[in-house]
Formats: sequence, C-alpha cells, structure tokens
Amino acid sequence: MERLGQSPTEDAFVQDPYPFYDRARAGGELFLWEDYGFPCATSHRLVSALLRDRRFGRVDPRGMPDEPRLAPWLATEATSMLSMEPPGHTRLRGLVLRAFTSRRIGALGPEVEALCDRLVEGFPPGPFDLLDAYARVVPVVIICRLLGVPEERGPDLLAWSNAMVAMYQARRTRAIEDAAVAASLAFDAFLRELIEDRRSRPADDLLSELIAAERGGQRLSADEMVGTCILLLNAGHEATVHTIGNGVALLLREGVAEVSEGAVEEVMRVDPPLHLFDRWCAEEAEVAGHVFRPGDRVGLLLGAANRDPLAYPEPSRFDAARQGPAHVAFGGGIHFCVGAPLARLELLVAFRRLLARCPGLRVVERPRYADAFHFHGLERLVVEA
Repeated sequence: MERLGQSPTEDAFVQDPYPFYDRARAGGELFLWEDYGFPCATSHRLVSALLRDRRFGRVDPRGMPDEPRLAPWLATEATSMLSMEPPGHTRLRGLVLRAFTSRRIGALGPEVEALCDRLVEGFPPGPFDLLDAYARVVPVVIICRLLGVPEERGPDLLAWSNAMVAMYQARRTRAIEDAAVAASLAFDAFLRELIEDRRSRPADDLLSELIAAERGGQRLSADEMVGTCILLLNAGHEATVHTIGNGVALLLREGVAEVSEGAVEEVMRVDPPLHLFDRWCAEEAEVAGHVFRPGDRVGLLLGAANRDPLAYPEPSRFDAARQGPAHVAFGGGIHFCVGAPLARLELLVAFRRLLARCPGLRVVERPRYADAFHFHGLERLVVEA
C-alpha cells in the first residue's frame, strides 16, 4: 500500500483536493494517508463496498474516548444514529423513519419555494454574499419549521451547529473543542425544554411525531430525541449549505439555466459537501490486499470516489444527463443519509427559484473554499443579481 503525505489544511489542497485524490487513486484503491495515520479508500467500487461491509462500522469496538472535558459533546455523539450500529441503530432509525415520512417532506415543497422567493426579494443592490443571504438561511429555517422550533431561534441553532460540527475538521483546536462543549450544553438544554413542552402540548411537527413514534412497544428516550434532533440539524444543515454554495458556483460556471433533478445529483457528485467519512473495523477483514484488525480505522474518500474515472467517464466534467452508478455523497448502507429526501427537495427548489428569479446572477469575486476539511464548502460566494 502506497504512503502519501498531504496536509488537509494546506491552502492548495483546500481549494482543489482533486489532483491529490487522482494521485492517490493511481497507486491503488487503498493508500496510507500519513497525515491521518490510517488507510483511505479512493475508488467508487471500494468506497461503496466499505459503506455496506458489516465488518466495518461507525463505532470503535474499543469504545468511546475517555475525555471528561469533552463529555457533553461526546454524549450527543453517543445517542446519534450516525454513531450507532445494530441493533440499537436499527431500532432508532426505524422509529425516526416513522416520523420522518415522505408525506411530511413532500408537503414542505411550497414552503421551501415561498421562503426562497422571499429571500430573493430581499437581496441587496450591488455585490453581496449569497451564502449569508440565501444558502445559510434556507436549511436552518426549514429544519426549524420541520422540528417545530421557533424560527427566531434559528440563529442560535446555526451557531450551535457550526460550533459542534467544527469538531470534525482537520484544523480542530482546544478553542474549537471548548466552543463545541458549550454549544452541546446549550443545545441539549434548549431541546429538553422544548421536548417537555411538546409532551404536554403536541403540535403538527416532527418533534411531536418523534415523541409519539412507537415500534414494538418501544419509544425514543429523551436522550435519543435530543441526539436525533441535533443530528438532523448538524448533518443536514451543514451539508445543504455547502451544496447550495458549491452548486450555485458550479451551475453559473457551466451556464445551466434549467435545473433538473439530474443536475442536482451531478452537483453532489462533482463537488460534494463532505469528502472524508471514516469507519472502524469490528472483525478481521482483508480489503484490497490489506488486513484490517478490530479497532483499525479506514477513511472513505467520498470526494475521490465521486470522480473515479472507472465509474464516471470524464469525471470532472459536469453532465446533468450523466448515466452511471449512484454517487456516494449521501453515504450508503445502513447509514445512508436519513435526510436525503429533504436535502434533494431543498436543493432542487433553491437552485430553481434562484436562477429563475435572478437570470442575470453572476459571480463577481473568485470563490474560495473554507479551511474546514473533511467538509468542502465555500467561505463565501459574492454575487450580483
């Protein structure tokens, strides 16, 4: 297995990681990323297989790290579906899906459209940052409405989410950890108060549905509801913001005026919001000639898999009508993104309404990606309508 070094915080890599992925992929389906200290998969075939391989999971078989200082943040991780495996994951996901129905998601379409139109009408004259004016607003308002959180608390949710997901970034520091702990405590307290209110006064929202959801005589505990709500906000909001920003820049560069469902999928393939997703070996497994033992970690390079030339001819070229295997931006297997239908709806409506209402929209400042790997999203997107 080839060994390669590449700082994930180096600016050249942050702005364009794809040449490094190409170099890594050329040496085989697995390489040792020296800066992380574990093997990473680069091909679409292997990434897809590892997402579904039950010998690997999201839980380190040696248990959660013993770091008392980070206990509040770790507690939210422990009750998150993303950090669970069967049978706990099966039970929790089943209960959540009973509330997170296609009917409820589909009914949000007109709300997303009205919100996008209202935001467009508020665009200022002259250059402005589309991320602040549009991309960051749409997902947080919709998740507030979906969960039943008062919209005026949206800025709080946004701040808590940003602080907590920063823990996954390569540039993690003590200050980032302290901010994540504070955000975890505040978010937890806010949600528990809201849950108690909904227990006594149910409403037509997802939180009330989660409280009522039952499967085989079992219901979600308060801890599980808090973990689920935090996951829906943090995972869904962060990824959707990045995809709206990356996608608008890409669609404008490609001159796309009519946005199809295929165009949305191609945006997520060409420039996905999450590039590295890790898994832990639970039982000995030989993969691509390398033997993994329990406790070993493997990185799945979603950004590399989505541009694998063996899966997608001319992989860097945008093609809204492209045929081929499904991209891996939403993951795969039992941890396939539970919010994928909502994300697809938000993206399709956000792109369509923006380009329909602003046919002359143009980028006026070269977009730059934020130093936030393993996320991949723009710092800002300065445009003029």
